[in-house]
Amino acid sequence: MARPHRFALVLVPLLAACASAPAPVDLAQLRAEVIETETAFAQTMARRDHPAFATFIAEDAVFFNGATSLRGRAAVVDAWRRWYSAPQAPFSWAPERVEVLETGSLALSSGPVRDPQGKRIGSFSSIWRREAPGAWRIVFDKGENSCEPEAH
Repeated sequence: MARPHRFALVLVPLLAACASAPAPVDLAQLRAEVIETETAFAQTMARRDHPAFATFIAEDAVFFNGATSLRGRAAVVDAWRRWYSAPQAPFSWAPERVEVLETGSLALSSGPVRDPQGKRIGSFSSIWRREAPGAWRIVFDKGENSCEPEAH
């Protein structure tokens, strides 16, 4: 009679572990969410909507700003206010590549930065954190100027 009891001691924790196992991650769906989020984020610049820009920034975000870093949503939002002050957007960006971790918790988006005439002037890389289903916030952001060959 001791055998069924031992079986239950093994089976019950095993079933509990299976029941609490995370659901499989749909990377294609999450990638689509990040592309949609990055695109909406870029549209805040085109629409000149600084308050909307702020909603995409994580509280603990770090934006690389030349030799320094902007730490926290408040610092990022305040520093970026200048880019939203003129009637015309000084630049635009769009995701070209997006990768999501197998856990579905972080994603990288990168792509070109363009001037108002559409000329590529740089590139960006952003790390997005999934804070809730369908809700992504930037935790790291870095832009780079393009290296243009000199005319001879």
